[in-house]
Amino acid sequence: MKNSIKKYIAEFIGTFILVLFGCGVAAITSGNLVATSLAFGLSIVAAAYAIGDVSGCHVNPAVSLAMLITKRMNVKDFCGYVLAQIAGAFAGAGVLYAIFSSTTVGVSGFGLGANTLTEELGITACAGFLIELILTFVFVYTILGVTADSKKSHMAGIVIGLTLCFVHLLGILFTGTSVNPARSLAPAILTGGAALSQLWIFLTAPLCGAAVAACAYSLINKK
Repeated sequence: MKNSIKKYIAEFIGTFILVLFGCGVAAITSGNLVATSLAFGLSIVAAAYAIGDVSGCHVNPAVSLAMLITKRMNVKDFCGYVLAQIAGAFAGAGVLYAIFSSTTVGVSGFGLGANTLTEELGITACAGFLIELILTFVFVYTILGVTADSKKSHMAGIVIGLTLCFVHLLGILFTGTSVNPARSLAPAILTGGAALSQLWIFLTAPLCGAAVAACAYSLINKK
């Protein structure tokens, strides 16, 4: 099997794991702060040590965009990664949909861990966009830093997982924390409603945050 195909399959599997367990825990715990943060963070740790040597474990179009901007991947692989990530996210959300549909509560009772702005706090679209941009910036900047040195590679999965958990701890209350367009796209499409109408925020803000992180890293960290 060609290496590029292996990479795309790995990204599919990694994103499937992230959405199934991260969004699944978010759904069944109604977005519990600690449980959801740990679920997403631990999902990344598990995926990183499973597929990291194959694809680098981006499992996130925003991360892949940053890698493209910093010239760590080419356009062809970027497109392949993003398509695989989206497919993996839909597979994970689809499994959750099937599981929740078979319960007495149903999908509408659980939801699929989709991202929405917290109405009770009066979070505006601009505020939500800014929050997601900043959270993604921190997450992606950390990834660029920890993966730049091969001496740190054995710790990269843990550092990235803890950072994802870290940004979730702040963001969940306001936006549910996306920092990942694929993770937001699939649940929103399958559930509709507010998640779908606000989807543009969770697609564009992480990509903008990743682009800013890549530019900052290139200006500050590269020698």
